[in-house]
Amino acid sequence: MALLALLLVAVQTPDTGLSVRIAARITATPARAVGVYLRDLTTGDSALVGAQLRFHAASTMKVPVMIQLYRDRDAGQLSLDDSILVTNTFKSIVDSSPYQLDKTDDSDSTLYLRVGGKASIRELVELMETVSSNLATNLLIARVGAPRANATAHALGADSIVVLRGVEDGKAYRAGRSNTTTARDLGMLLAAIAQGRAASPAACREMLEILGRQHFNEGIPAGLPPGTRVYHKTGWIGSVVYHDAALVERPDGRRYVLVVLTGGIQKDEDAYKLVSDLSRMIYEAIARR
Repeated sequence: MALLALLLVAVQTPDTGLSVRIAARITATPARAVGVYLRDLTTGDSALVGAQLRFHAASTMKVPVMIQLYRDRDAGQLSLDDSILVTNTFKSIVDSSPYQLDKTDDSDSTLYLRVGGKASIRELVELMETVSSNLATNLLIARVGAPRANATAHALGADSIVVLRGVEDGKAYRAGRSNTTTARDLGMLLAAIAQGRAASPAACREMLEILGRQHFNEGIPAGLPPGTRVYHKTGWIGSVVYHDAALVERPDGRRYVLVVLTGGIQKDEDAYKLVSDLSRMIYEAIARR
């Protein structure tokens, strides 16, 4: 009950009943922390449980990187058909020393076969979002710059997200310099894309199409009935964090943003089950309105 009380302190919503049910389900799974952000884009109703809690962002930081790329495309600063040299050597933000990614720690190994060749920005964005390629991510961050992606995210209302660096910068990690986010931050970014505000309306539609091709669907989509469209980005680091940030579109056209961030759940299956259960609970609550 102590954790339930702590979670309820973080509730900021007119729908107290739903938030209590969300908090109660969270307490059934041992975790260091869980943050939930829900916003109904049709009615404006919201439910926030621990939505301001800060987590390691893991791969969810790839969303603001994608937004920055499309904004640069809109501004004529790049074409998605531009090519980038595929390399596996990057500079630490701590001291500019070189480091490399280990393909065995990456969710996609195909890009490593192309080191020394070139890949289009369009290809790299697809790999970064749909199969969460860390190598593609680092190549794209080197192209746009983490500070620019961070500033754009803040301008869109995700004002406490921190996008500092690429993936697997070990020196930065040991120095405590990691990408971090809250559920609210990611919810603001997903809403901006859904409403055509993150970049041009055409660019936002393209970003949603990419997010709709996500390969990892154990979380939010697993709790939803057939016919529900989900545009989302997951992120995970072993038993450290598991996240899912989504725009959900019901068959009747009603849309809502749902973000669930978890930390310290020891078994992947328990994290997936918690997120899918919350997804189902929220879908059913919205259906009753």
